[in-house]
Amino acid sequence: MDRLLADIEATAREAAQIMLKAGNSPAHVKEGHYNYVTDADVQVQKLLIERLHALVPDAEFLAEEQDNQRLSAAPTFIIDPIDGTLNFMRSRQCSAISIALLRERRPVLGLIYDPYRDELFTATLGGGARLNGHEIRVSDVPLERAMVGIGTSPYNPALARRTLDIACEFLLSAGDLRRIGSAALDLCYIACGRADVYYELQLSPWDFAAGALIVSEAGGRFALPRNGRADELDFGVPGCVLATNARCYQAALDVLMRHGV
Repeated sequence: MDRLLADIEATAREAAQIMLKAGNSPAHVKEGHYNYVTDADVQVQKLLIERLHALVPDAEFLAEEQDNQRLSAAPTFIIDPIDGTLNFMRSRQCSAISIALLRERRPVLGLIYDPYRDELFTATLGGGARLNGHEIRVSDVPLERAMVGIGTSPYNPALARRTLDIACEFLLSAGDLRRIGSAALDLCYIACGRADVYYELQLSPWDFAAGALIVSEAGGRFALPRNGRADELDFGVPGCVLATNARCYQAALDVLMRHGV
């Protein structure tokens, strides 16, 4: 697994050069509110699939910029070529490449690379989580002092009111809120203790699959709450995401449940 992780790291760094050199990459409107894809997204994804297929020839792929089949038990790469496309379009330098390898529908390897800060977050199942090779752990901050990251699910306007109602409750019961615009990086920041809680009411698997493993291997809690439950993880469909340190988990989950998640 270490050799494979090193090869995937090299692939991510190669693909990141497309991001760094893209400049004002042409953007195109996708289905949904305020939803875009750039030519750089497509180019990064093409390179990733070519390189990763060579590394794991029997792997299937779930990727943001393609039509996808249902997640199977086969080895599967779930990739987001540029998580934080809107940030990328506006030169905010807060975007990342996200790659997860699943076996039997569960992540066994996760990698998220932020080329602007040259920060590489990695995890393997049972092997811990790392930032640039150094072990990372979640914080031990309680909810009343927590920094809470939020995602606004902008592609689904029907979730706007509930998202902000939940944010308001966290603002009154926790420390403060942050919105950075990249779910993959939000999850990494939970894993390394830069934030304590992160939620978003709807994300796709390529947004959260790698980050889920990184958070869990850093000692945190990752859940996909649905219909009043949070004990099932399905990496094949979009879902509500909650990631926290261990200390905040139940209180943060209770907030979401009070708002009908």
